[in-house]
Amino acid sequence: MENKKILFIITGGIAAYKSLETIRELRRDNFNVTCVLTKSGSEFVTPLSIESISGNRVYSELFDLNEEHKMGHIQLSRMSDLILVAPATANIISKIAYGIADDLASTLLMATDKPIIVVPAMNVRMWLNKSTQRNVETLKKDGIEFIGPESGEMACGEYGEGRMTEPGKIVDEIKKYIDKQNFRPLKNQTAIVTAGPTREMIDPVRFISNESSGKQGYAIAEMLQHLGAKTTLISGPTSLGAPKVTKLINVHSADQMLDACEASLPADIAVCAAAVADYKIANKISSKFKKTGNDQKITLQENPDILERLSKRNSLRPKLMIGFAAETENLQDNAIKKLSKKGCDWILGNNVSDNNVFNQETNKIFFVTKQYTEKWGLMSKKEVAQKLCKKITTHLNH
Repeated sequence: MENKKILFIITGGIAAYKSLETIRELRRDNFNVTCVLTKSGSEFVTPLSIESISGNRVYSELFDLNEEHKMGHIQLSRMSDLILVAPATANIISKIAYGIADDLASTLLMATDKPIIVVPAMNVRMWLNKSTQRNVETLKKDGIEFIGPESGEMACGEYGEGRMTEPGKIVDEIKKYIDKQNFRPLKNQTAIVTAGPTREMIDPVRFISNESSGKQGYAIAEMLQHLGAKTTLISGPTSLGAPKVTKLINVHSADQMLDACEASLPADIAVCAAAVADYKIANKISSKFKKTGNDQKITLQENPDILERLSKRNSLRPKLMIGFAAETENLQDNAIKKLSKKGCDWILGNNVSDNNVFNQETNKIFFVTKQYTEKWGLMSKKEVAQKLCKKITTHLNH
């Protein structure tokens, strides 16, 4: 846990006094803790006491001129590995659920791209209130984690569910959560992923290509890397930023992509997600075509089939060969035929006839193996990557 950064949001409730001990426990486990104290939270604990324990400045104001000229609330929301809200009142839970951003704490929670853990603390009737329970369900569906609440006697004298979890248990649950997120089931595997289009040059300035953005292949490569696989991404020309993978190889043509794939063997997993041009120019010329007033003829020659070449290798064939089938008609039949023809293990078919895949954020997959087929509903390309990589993990670890 050393050097893990936690942004700790303390809201207004009598249980705020437990935040001091929680900070102390986190520091004992070498967490770096930065705190945000709401206005109501400051009625129960002081910035000075928090700073003395955390060793870091306490933030409270959204409109802090010294910080906001540097977009402070955005930086705070992104600089940590995890955001902890404890105690989390019914009010802050409601704000998160409804997307309200009217102070520093709620604005940070809206602006963050990091995991959020909420530790509720409130009166039993407030906790059991139907609106609170609806809000809690909304946050859980959004992927926000909860610790507690517990049952017990409360400051108001009532007894029931709503009591804030004790600091030691909060820290234990945080460590379990981080361990789970750091779970790397593919840590002993190597992977090759192809992505994006290829370009087949007609002359030095013109080429044949397609509308592939590379988003699906990049998402798959980053997910495999996240799960521990040593991943090489072989990418055609895209406008995407540098991916978080072990190695990135940029290529242009199908021939270059095939050479890069074969040079990257051996590998345990290969996912051919690139939209490789089926044909290249047989009579490519070295100078730019000039207008002559006459028609020009271009002769096309078939490109090597990278998926088939890798799938039918006699040696160094990846354990799991996965391809994509971009079709404009008869998707299911063509995907099943492609699985057999190419010799790969799995095919992900998608219909590109309505321009609803290339350059888009979503995908709709017909998944084919030798044993079964599945229809995956419309989902984001990141969700496709997650679903596929979960299947890869299960297949290779059983």
